Amino acid sequence: MLGRVISSRRRCRPFLAVPLLTVAFAAVSCSSAEDVAVPSPRGEAARHCRALHEELPRTVDGLKRHSAEPVSDFTAVWGDPAVQLRCGVPKPDVLRHGSEHYNPNPEAAEVNGVRWLFEKQDDGYRFTTVLRKVYVEVTVPGKYAPEVNVLPDLAGAVKKTIPAGV
Repeated sequence: MLGRVISSRRRCRPFLAVPLLTVAFAAVSCSSAEDVAVPSPRGEAARHCRALHEELPRTVDGLKRHSAEPVSDFTAVWGDPAVQLRCGVPKPDVLRHGSEHYNPNPEAAEVNGVRWLFEKQDDGYRFTTVLRKVYVEVTVPGKYAPEVNVLPDLAGAVKKTIPAGV
């Protein structure tokens, strides 16, 4: 009887190791994910954002795309620290009449056919599409100065999937 118990335990050891390895691998693979606040576009805006997600490049300004956490069709990240893209964000405060941050003449520029609002942040810039049916926000850490260099790589996907208009 004791011999049976020992041999049964031996047979179980490999099965116990598989879940432990799976958990360890999951913890390691998730540790490189970048936390990104997920916007909540609806209807047509959500469809445009999903289309954009499919068209986004694997690299921007030489930075490799990796996983955002939580996984969403409305976000994407590249590099470390991450360049973050969020699709379907609300209208920026600097464009809202009555907002304490409202600016009637915000800094904006066209890059490869897409007009972007530029907002200086503590560490880098936030760029938001304007004159498009959906707002797309890209936050670029100062490490990648000049931060605007990521926009040419994103412009084609935005032009293809987010219609012009307001």
